[in-house]
Amino acid sequence: MTYYDDLETRSTTRRAEDLSKALPEQIARAKSLSGYGGALDNVDPSSITSADDLADLPVLRKSELGKAQSAVAPFGGFTTRAAHEFSHVFQSPGPIYEPSSTDPDWWRMGRFLHGLGIGAGDIVHNCFGYHLTPAGMIFESGARAVGAAVLPAGTGQTELQVIAARDIGTTAYAGTPDYLKVILEKADEMGVELRISKAAVGGGALFPSLRDWYAARGITCLQSYATADLGSIAYESPAAEGLIVDEGVIVEIVTPGTGDPVPEGEVGEVVVTTLNPDYPLIRFATGDLSAVMAGESPCGRTNMRIKGWMGRADQTTKIKGMFVRPEQVAQLVASHDDIERVRVIASRSGETDMMTVRIESDSSDADAFAASVQQLLKLKGTIEIVAPGSLPKDGLVIEDTRTYD
Repeated sequence: MTYYDDLETRSTTRRAEDLSKALPEQIARAKSLSGYGGALDNVDPSSITSADDLADLPVLRKSELGKAQSAVAPFGGFTTRAAHEFSHVFQSPGPIYEPSSTDPDWWRMGRFLHGLGIGAGDIVHNCFGYHLTPAGMIFESGARAVGAAVLPAGTGQTELQVIAARDIGTTAYAGTPDYLKVILEKADEMGVELRISKAAVGGGALFPSLRDWYAARGITCLQSYATADLGSIAYESPAAEGLIVDEGVIVEIVTPGTGDPVPEGEVGEVVVTTLNPDYPLIRFATGDLSAVMAGESPCGRTNMRIKGWMGRADQTTKIKGMFVRPEQVAQLVASHDDIERVRVIASRSGETDMMTVRIESDSSDADAFAASVQQLLKLKGTIEIVAPGSLPKDGLVIEDTRTYD
């Protein structure tokens, strides 16, 4: 087995040493940018040398990024280059604007494609979009990094996709997990045999049944986790045991609505710090849930692994006409020294919304908690005090059990 570079197999000691040099430099870059609005003014970059040190810094949420971009177009003061100094400017829903560069493997997708076995001699049938959003370019830049050619196919016109794949001889696919099946089934219908044997997928769930369907046709299908803001965050190796964190980012798993890291193995929100010097996002909240996996991958890559996408962390729920947000639940926990964890449950009784607040505590003073609930959540609810450690550790702080059938 060959690795993309020696970063993938670094010892824990060497990775920590490298990070202790790179992280203070990145914090210093971020501190100099107007986008952070003084949030890092009191931070000494030289004191931030590990992922543990990041826990003392504020979390940056996409909503804040959008507000900053409305004030300072197009990147909100979060980039170290002016817009015209980048090669591309993309627009994602929101709208949120993202920069891009033709610098080698700027999005860091080459590492994933290399691990899948894509390289010189391959032609990638790239079905990610090229219009406004950056997914197509993210995978194209990765293909260039590993020496593969690209057919910029996008989606739609499936018969033409099949004809192009046949005539050009595409050998690898990049796109959402399910669209390759659409292409292959159309090829079967047309009596065309394609040469695609590798599939790099993202942007949706790769269900085991679909992976098995591809495997039965001789196609190795692995998934990546990337965003338009951060590029590659984590990727699946041939070992197919969790997603390995990319070498260009630092991943934390925190309690939704806070910046507090959860213990290893517990579900929480994925928060990412990128080491990209052009776009230094510090503790950027993805809104996705995942959990850290113990140990190292059997493939020999030594970085942290996460379990992949496990739901959305933004659990904002409307109860009795009022929005209840994870940040409010976090405030409730912080307001009492004798509260360990809280779970808000939305339910219905007949046609009426109900709110139950389950509180892990050794205290029995439900009335004191009720006053804080009404003050912070702006609603009255039933208070249930439960034993510490009894609430599920599934990343949910707000659970909506209502059905609308």
